[in-house]
Amino acid sequence: MFRALGILRVVLLANTVGLNVYRADNFERPLAGLVCVLVMIVWTAIALAAYADPARRRAWLLGTDLVVTVALLAVSPVVKGADFNASVPGFWSVCVILAWAIQHHWRGGLIASACVATADLVVRDQITQTNYGNVFLLLVAGPIVGFMCESLQLMARERDEAQRAALADAERARLARAVHDGVLQVLAMVQRRGAELGGEAADLGRLAGEQEQVLRTLIRSQDAVSSTSPDAKVDLAAALAELGARGQVTVATPGTPVELPAAVVAELRAVVSACLDNVAVHVGADAPAWVLLESFPDRVEVSVRDEGPGIPAGRLEAAAAEGRLGVSESIRGRIADLGGTAEVTTGSFGTEWELVVPVAGSAA
Repeated sequence: MFRALGILRVVLLANTVGLNVYRADNFERPLAGLVCVLVMIVWTAIALAAYADPARRRAWLLGTDLVVTVALLAVSPVVKGADFNASVPGFWSVCVILAWAIQHHWRGGLIASACVATADLVVRDQITQTNYGNVFLLLVAGPIVGFMCESLQLMARERDEAQRAALADAERARLARAVHDGVLQVLAMVQRRGAELGGEAADLGRLAGEQEQVLRTLIRSQDAVSSTSPDAKVDLAAALAELGARGQVTVATPGTPVELPAAVVAELRAVVSACLDNVAVHVGADAPAWVLLESFPDRVEVSVRDEGPGIPAGRLEAAAAEGRLGVSESIRGRIADLGGTAEVTTGSFGTEWELVVPVAGSAA
């Protein structure tokens, strides 16, 4: 928009200079009139360079632009005489109104047009119908142009966001195809070959089959998230209940839906799934596990419990030091990103994770 305004500045400057030269006999002080024309030429050149850089479109630039325009209007009766008809800057005065409208929308357009209109009226001995019409157009044009600029900028942002979302969806689909054609096929082959070979290979094949299902679920969940509005609510109880289909997992949830933002539900489900994966790996694929969801006005609490041998002392710290980030990132990292806490209690009785996540909008 400022590039278009720059072209308009040059056009209006040429028009104003031409009119002032044509009406040179209207100047009581021709030398002062020449100085005013030179000021307009110099400031136009400065404004073209300054407004071209977004970093320079600050209050000082817009303020100086307005001061220069108002000053040229103010000296018009001195240069042309008290009974002048057309001001020295003429239509060139519109440029500063458009600049304010583009930068500060309808409020900026209203402020600039009010300043220019007031300056134009104050320097005149009498207000004619023509002068009133010009002032009225200035006062109306500034806010209208500002409103249109704001609408266009909003539409441009929405278009850019839609394009980014479309590109993200396309990239997600491409990666899903790549995973399906590569990793999933390999995992499926390992599962089949392991079952055929038997022994330890069968255990490896079973683990590969489990990871294949986890990866397929992850791809489906990403597709679901991409098609859901960020502000949409999803039932956490239903999402956790789906995990009950995994082996000997028992899920207990409230009798009513526990609706949370879709992104929060996706993260909590991933955390609980990671806890259950640890049970399957370290306790046994058929080991029982229990998931309990409780909902409170200010938070939700999820506990994941098993009856395994427990986690040896220092094992979690050692795993993090070795770069194995399953607990520190998949569980504690995700919960921390949600503003919650993840505490683990372990011993010969088994292991229990207590996951607490605050509910957005609750009182502190």
